[in-house]
Amino acid sequence: MQKIIIPKPYEFIAPHRGTWWPTIIQRLRLYDIYLKRTQGIATCEIRHGERFAASLHAGHGILLTPNHARPADPVVLGWLARPYRTHLYAMASWHLFNQDRFTSWAIHKMGGFSVNREAVDRRAIDTAIQILSTAERPLLLFPEGAVSRTNDRLNGLLDGVSFIARNAARQRQKRGDGGQVVVHPVAIKYRFRGNLPQVLEPSLRAIEDRFAWRPQTDRPLLERIRRIGFSLLTLKELEYLGRPQTGTLQERLQSLINHLLHPIEEEWCGGPQEGPVVPRIKVIRMKMLPDLIQGGLADNEERRRWNQLADLYLAQQVASYPPDYLTDPPSIDRLLETVERYEEDLTDRTQVRGQLHAIIQVGEAIPVAAERLRNSPTDPLMRQIEETLGGMLDTLARESPAWTDERATCDKHS
Repeated sequence: MQKIIIPKPYEFIAPHRGTWWPTIIQRLRLYDIYLKRTQGIATCEIRHGERFAASLHAGHGILLTPNHARPADPVVLGWLARPYRTHLYAMASWHLFNQDRFTSWAIHKMGGFSVNREAVDRRAIDTAIQILSTAERPLLLFPEGAVSRTNDRLNGLLDGVSFIARNAARQRQKRGDGGQVVVHPVAIKYRFRGNLPQVLEPSLRAIEDRFAWRPQTDRPLLERIRRIGFSLLTLKELEYLGRPQTGTLQERLQSLINHLLHPIEEEWCGGPQEGPVVPRIKVIRMKMLPDLIQGGLADNEERRRWNQLADLYLAQQVASYPPDYLTDPPSIDRLLETVERYEEDLTDRTQVRGQLHAIIQVGEAIPVAAERLRNSPTDPLMRQIEETLGGMLDTLARESPAWTDERATCDKHS
């Protein structure tokens, strides 16, 4: 389990408002070096950057709301800022500031400020509102709230985005300077441009060895990846449910998620909840964590809560596997993402494979109204962000070439 819960009192880290460090990092192209060496992202293209430029020129308070398929996404967005000689602020989970000193320093100098995702962080929210209302710099928020590793799908969005945007619009309206707050949905798509069987073979062998299997090199690549996925699911069903389950893949995944979440929701939320998994987990953590972090709990109660947190983490992992993601014909990029998800779930890290090409597509500016329509059953702003971002991702997904066994044969003989 990745270390996303920090067992110590939260301390807000304000954004670094100087420009010297971010300018040096930008001009020396340190983004490029970092992304290529540590993330395998070698090239980038920006589509409809003129939309972003127009909002900058108009002096709008700009909120960027990208999808979050990879941990590298915040740094990749630095490529969007560079041609227009601007810098970004970004709200970053507090656990990222607690990895190591260099990472904390780098996030801070590049405009990151902390948010406690396990509570209502008023200082982070107020800071975000102030940045937008004064149009100090564009602000980056990831509305999915967690890395998905499913580049073609958009998870449920957290409604805190609209709260921040509307309050900023309200403050800007009071200033009377005629300026606006706008949202630009931004679709980030990663395309793999290498030899897929070649780069995946070491990882597949390592996982199969972990299962005490002989290497399954005689099987087609897609079948091999699917077999590993079903085996991982079956192992968790044996651990938590006592035996492998029957039914469709979607039914089995949902059954395991319900088994993990419902008892914890019964205790902390008064009963089983519905909807996307990440927002449900966020609600539980907000209720569970304060006493755990402050200390003073009996040893058995502390252990029980950490076990519940592990179950919540597993539920989020299971929910990150769309049941139809590898249906025929899956793309090359989906196969890569799935194996990387296997690696991350088994080892908390992924291999750097290189040859990734990032596409950054900027959506049209969405003006933010200061007030929400009270008679609307859903938040109009969040609905518009979700529809725009989802539509762009659907279009970009069609650019990924489909995987075929014939391609594997060609690759082996190329």
